[in-house]
Amino acid sequence: MSGHSKWAGIKHKKAIIDAKRGKVFTRIIRELTISARSGGNNPEHNPRLRKAIDDAKAANMPSDNMKKAIQRGTGELPGVNYEELIYEGYGPCGVAVMVEVTTDNKNRTHAEIRKIFSSHGGNLGETGCVGWMFQQKGCITVEKSRISEDDIISIALQSGAEDVKTEDEKCYEILTLPADFEKTKSDLLEKNIALELAEILMVPSTYIKLEGDDAKKMISLMEELEAHEDVKNVHSNVDLPEDVL
Repeated sequence: MSGHSKWAGIKHKKAIIDAKRGKVFTRIIRELTISARSGGNNPEHNPRLRKAIDDAKAANMPSDNMKKAIQRGTGELPGVNYEELIYEGYGPCGVAVMVEVTTDNKNRTHAEIRKIFSSHGGNLGETGCVGWMFQQKGCITVEKSRISEDDIISIALQSGAEDVKTEDEKCYEILTLPADFEKTKSDLLEKNIALELAEILMVPSTYIKLEGDDAKKMISLMEELEAHEDVKNVHSNVDLPEDVL
């Protein structure tokens, strides 16, 4: 798999473990609230809310918590007004980094994100400094042991996927336009194909390969950013070696 999906897959598995300890409930609640505010409380007509509900269920969040978060988004209950922001900057060796946040205090969050960048040898940049390198794509990965290459390509392309990458030894990587992501995902699940990863990611046009200490520094930067309560997602154009991951 390419660098972005490798890291996203590892992050996804870590999130499930952390969720069982209650460490990611805050982020899921924020996403439920924001997605309901922006697209309404019906998951059938709001794919973002549907994804947030799926994440909440995977984390074993009580249904009452989900309901209240959605009601805060629709205004049925009072709640905090969150802003969605994207910070752009550079990690070690000029790696491009984009950080999606939801915050109720952007001045505090900005200062804290800047400090994390600088403490790991990076720097926070101006809006647009690296965003031009990325495109939003649906990314779905499937273990090769579950289905043949011909079958996965046929199913994916008939569902509207843009491309199926087969270079990785363990997984197929299916890329879609954001608008086609839910249909492709649903078609695969309807055929009982288990998905390793199914996310909307910011996919870079080029990658910077890091090894050794530089790779470890980059991982430390991404881990500390992702540990921040206000951070929703971290995207980069780093290509990390298997042994470091």
